Amino acid sequence: MTDARVWTRYVAIGDSFTEGMSDAHPTRADVYVGWADRLAAHLAAVAEGEFTYANLAVRGRLLDDVTGHQLPAALALEPDLVSIVGGGNDILRPKADIDALAGRLEEAVVRIRATGADVLLATPTDPRDAPVIRHVRGRHATFTAHIWSIARRHGCAVIDQWGLDALKDWRMWSEDRIHMTPEGHRRVALAAFAALGHAPEETEWATPLPPAPPVPRVDRLRADRAWAREHLGPWVQRRLTGRSSGDHRTPKRPEPLRPER
Repeated sequence: MTDARVWTRYVAIGDSFTEGMSDAHPTRADVYVGWADRLAAHLAAVAEGEFTYANLAVRGRLLDDVTGHQLPAALALEPDLVSIVGGGNDILRPKADIDALAGRLEEAVVRIRATGADVLLATPTDPRDAPVIRHVRGRHATFTAHIWSIARRHGCAVIDQWGLDALKDWRMWSEDRIHMTPEGHRRVALAAFAALGHAPEETEWATPLPPAPPVPRVDRLRADRAWAREHLGPWVQRRLTGRSSGDHRTPKRPEPLRPER
């Protein structure tokens, strides 16, 4: 799907990426903005009539929850565009079956397309330089290949995060090194808008930032220790105890509404 078109109801499903972490809301401390909210604002601006948007994504969710719980709720809202991004949390599990994950994602895409709605997917980012998860780069690459194949078979649009060099800059990532900064989310939203066939007014969204000055080794080591203490340790503890950052959380935007500018 490459031709620009307009939609009247967009529903986003997924995990923390689509919920919007760590893109802080300007007035509400309890919610995030994120690329999907930003994309919805772009789509509303080009819509010819009424446009509404819902976001059912919740941090920490595995793909089974995205496809088994969020998807039926999304389809009940009768969207004509659905973004589904999931599997990132599954890939980090020791016994992750990437082919099976892709199969579940494709089944979800088939269900969405059967309603007549369009589908927006997203590849993972390339974790080559990321701490810890760079060791499962092969899994991310395999899942990325599956996503492109699914998109080709079913006529989906794809946000090519793997190929977006601007996201390889750590200034696009928050202190936890897992979620994007507002600037990262802003650029992904523009990438999504372009993937849906539109031409963003800003033309430099895919251009990397100018090179950052070198960071002294002692400062890098200090930052690594702080990250391990404040972010990696709690993440490992949750995995060992079977807990999730999204436990007891509900979607931030369960009903379709006009998106904020």
